[in-house]
Amino acid sequence: MRDAVIVEAVRTPSGKGKPGGALSGIHPVDLLSGALTALLERTGIDPTQIDDVIGGCVGQAGEQALNITRNAVLGAGLPESIPATTIDRQCGSSQQAAHFAAQGVISGAYDVVIACGVESMSRVPMGTSTAGQNPFGTGVPKRYPEGLVNQGVSAEIIAGRWKFGREQLDEYSATSHARAAAAIGAGAFDREIIPVGEFTTDETVRASTTAEKLAGLKPSFYHEKLAERFPEIGWHITPGNSSPLTDGASAVLIVSAEKAKELGLKPRARFHSFAVVGDDPLLMLTGPIPATRKILARSGLSIDDLDAYEVNEAFAPVPLAWAQELGADPAKLNPRGGAIALGHALGSSGTRLLTTLVNYLEDTGGRYGLQTMCEGGGMANATIIERI
Repeated sequence: MRDAVIVEAVRTPSGKGKPGGALSGIHPVDLLSGALTALLERTGIDPTQIDDVIGGCVGQAGEQALNITRNAVLGAGLPESIPATTIDRQCGSSQQAAHFAAQGVISGAYDVVIACGVESMSRVPMGTSTAGQNPFGTGVPKRYPEGLVNQGVSAEIIAGRWKFGREQLDEYSATSHARAAAAIGAGAFDREIIPVGEFTTDETVRASTTAEKLAGLKPSFYHEKLAERFPEIGWHITPGNSSPLTDGASAVLIVSAEKAKELGLKPRARFHSFAVVGDDPLLMLTGPIPATRKILARSGLSIDDLDAYEVNEAFAPVPLAWAQELGADPAKLNPRGGAIALGHALGSSGTRLLTTLVNYLEDTGGRYGLQTMCEGGGMANATIIERI
């Protein structure tokens, strides 16, 4: 079996996903084009060597429609011969792109491939792709007659069932900002971030955040009928313990170990194991728990063998429930902060987390890292990489 290795990984800074945010003036095609260009400039690879570009994007409408990954390839001035496709596995879209890319290399279908992702939530707001339409047909409502709920309510249900109080959620969220701010202060993100104009640092991180300040925010998802349906909910989810709307792009160059040697490229990490699962679409965000159990069983590793875990912080209850169920070490969980601080630019988050994980393992001398992501509809991807 061939090894699929990561040669380089880059990301833009995270911009606030609203009008006036630092990246809101940039078309999402141009945002992803910039990430692709920077990735190739760093490696010096001849772009004609690229077999495919696989990108993730959730809001595939408006400015992100018509296969945004292919448009970004053309917009970056890359050869017309390079194909590209855009996939949607909700929040895990670019993590799935990395899986497809690496699996293609391992199988021999590819030698050189880019996995990437982008989301401009300021220019293509959440919900644009459905725009009041019914995305479920008739079968889904029949299967779930009481109705599914949005992710914020799913987070509330998880907090209630795992008995996480407001104070615990806010403390976790404040820690995410503190860790991210400390990483920025130490220059830990300098190697992975590519400047976008004069913008060079994550706009979403608030170094002054405290649990006491977060305690003053009001719940975002309370609804009287839902309160009757789910009496276990305490209504603790606020903007402060949720990931913010975010703009961003990221890209990873994945090649076979043999091709890396032939081209004189230095591998930084290899893909060790993969898993993807479906889970309860009502809870929706608990998928990382069975995904992690599945990938640990496949890999032969234990949770204690891992040196870091990047568990996407869509909402604070997600990593907290995951850590409780897996018996994970809190010190290894999102050690440079997570999406609550660093933002969650939906389609970009998978390769953003992967980029941060590669750099963290290199900087600390760690060997194995796990990345897992909850996804809309009740799914999750999990990836284990090994530093080389």
